[in-house]
Amino acid sequence: MFPIRDDNPSVLRPVVTTALVAANVAAWALVQGLGNADALTRSVCSLGLIPGELLHTVASGTRVPLGEGASCVIGPHPNWLTPLTSMFLHGGWFHLLGNMWFLWIFGNNVEDSMGHARFAVFYVLCGLAAATAQVLSNPHSAMPMVGASGAIGGVMGAYVVLYPRVRVHLLLWLGFYVTTVAVPAVFMLLYWLALQVIGGAASLGAESGGVAFWAHVGGFVTGALLVLLFRDPRLLARHPHYGWS
Repeated sequence: MFPIRDDNPSVLRPVVTTALVAANVAAWALVQGLGNADALTRSVCSLGLIPGELLHTVASGTRVPLGEGASCVIGPHPNWLTPLTSMFLHGGWFHLLGNMWFLWIFGNNVEDSMGHARFAVFYVLCGLAAATAQVLSNPHSAMPMVGASGAIGGVMGAYVVLYPRVRVHLLLWLGFYVTTVAVPAVFMLLYWLALQVIGGAASLGAESGGVAFWAHVGGFVTGALLVLLFRDPRLLARHPHYGWS
């Protein structure tokens, strides 16, 4: 299932959501060379979050294969900005486009609920919490973690708290048959969360890279809790689809 739109009009102009999408695209173009192999490897190794490097649980000088001949070397001095910088990097075109699509669909209405400045702070805090959850799930991992999906998980957690009954239109594949279906946001987003928990449980103890499931879970839970502090009742009073009513 893949969301294509929701029935939730935006009240405010989504300034921060647009800026976040632009920042991720700019990082992909200017820092990661639009996926150029050398630029991609260099950016992931130097600006991606490597739990074992950050916590000194992997020996300095360890070479970490990334596939297709690329590798990272664990350095002696961790870059403490990587929990932040990793939020704006991606591993490929589909990774970038999928994340930005989810952010665009759900971010504008969460921004509606708290205003521009609060939403910017909320997004970063969710991303940092997501990174922390992933590090704690496997502190000895030497694989770099990149992607905005942890922070976007926080946006989705906030969305389900704020707008649980809004209908989300999904693209549904049934073998060779493709159709669309509209479901309440609470169904779609909790189903997504369940998949992340299942995937995270299956990945515990794994040494290879892959999807950062626990970052998704950590971001989602953090967003669902933080929105209770960050939401602005005056803004929500203007929104036609807030709450269960």
